[in-house]
Amino acid sequence: MSTSMSSTSASSQLNKTLCAHYLSLPQGGLCQVTYVWIDGSGEGLRSKTRTMESEPCDVEDVPEWIFDGSSTSQAESTKSDMLLVPVRMFRDPFALDPNKLVLCEVLKYDREPADTNLRHACNKIMEKVKDFHPWFGMEQEYTLLGVDGHPYAWPTKGYPKPQGPYYCGVGADRAFGRDIVDCHYKACLYAGIKISGSNAEVMPSQWEFQVGPCEGIEIADHLWMARFLLHRVCEDFGVIATLDPKPMVGNWNGAGCHTNFSTETTRAEGGLEHIETAIEKLRLHHAEHIGVSDPHGGQDNQRRLTGFHETSKIHEFSAGVANRTASIRIPLQVDLDKRGYLEDRRPAANCDPYAVTAAIARTCLLCHCSDNNDSPPR
Repeated sequence: MSTSMSSTSASSQLNKTLCAHYLSLPQGGLCQVTYVWIDGSGEGLRSKTRTMESEPCDVEDVPEWIFDGSSTSQAESTKSDMLLVPVRMFRDPFALDPNKLVLCEVLKYDREPADTNLRHACNKIMEKVKDFHPWFGMEQEYTLLGVDGHPYAWPTKGYPKPQGPYYCGVGADRAFGRDIVDCHYKACLYAGIKISGSNAEVMPSQWEFQVGPCEGIEIADHLWMARFLLHRVCEDFGVIATLDPKPMVGNWNGAGCHTNFSTETTRAEGGLEHIETAIEKLRLHHAEHIGVSDPHGGQDNQRRLTGFHETSKIHEFSAGVANRTASIRIPLQVDLDKRGYLEDRRPAANCDPYAVTAAIARTCLLCHCSDNNDSPPR
């Protein structure tokens, strides 16, 4: 494999030692609060920072704010003020304590949810199913690119060696960008994100981190903030993290966001029966779930869900034990224990986790299209 360097951003070459000096200066009891939100693409994240007189103890202590929605593809210039409503607060791993990161919902000038504010509807569904105690875990795959759009550490001309040695690989010829992965992991832990692991993926320069288990809407809040941290860490290193579901054509794996789901009854003794009931409901609503598997109604996922490279075919529903070419996989240990969770392998890496988890909860817990023994506990 060629050792040619990937293209990195100019800002990453700035003097980081000098930057660290200023970041270490005392703040005189004041607090920087960075507001983070999803923009009009449904994929991009934006942020801006304000000063507060003291450290907020809870997200309720953080005031609403406004921004120019006409500059984020979320409003017209004539009614461009959009509202940022804080919903979850994290520690700031870049500015450090007492500074905060705050995830926000976006509302229009009339306080109606913005078009890409899928959290609003998701929260309503999660409230309806809370007695089931739904747990989610999401496995976020991503690919590192140079600022020229070429995969990080790939040869400038040609390709790296074929897939095989890279998954969970160790060594300079197998793992590319581990510093970024490790820094992101520590940043998530510092922030208070429920990150549960990371690993190198099948395609070179492709990685994955896992968030969860989280109950209800917490999973999507934490995953969105984990994505923000990923992009910020990559910014410092001068590279790009893409969530494109199929960043490289050819004999290379795509990138997904496999979603694990369980309820109090599936986790209890004999829960496999309830998992199988949920799978049958998912089978009946396959088209709906493909429609929310990426921000463009499943169009992005068509490049990924081909039946090859550990994926199912996009228009065919399938399920199986330990089967990574199925739409829904029952992990081997779950089958042996007869209880646990299912894995929905259809969501693309760039999915909106609010849309994906809301659809799973709605189909599996609110749908009465088949006999349902998975009743909420009393």
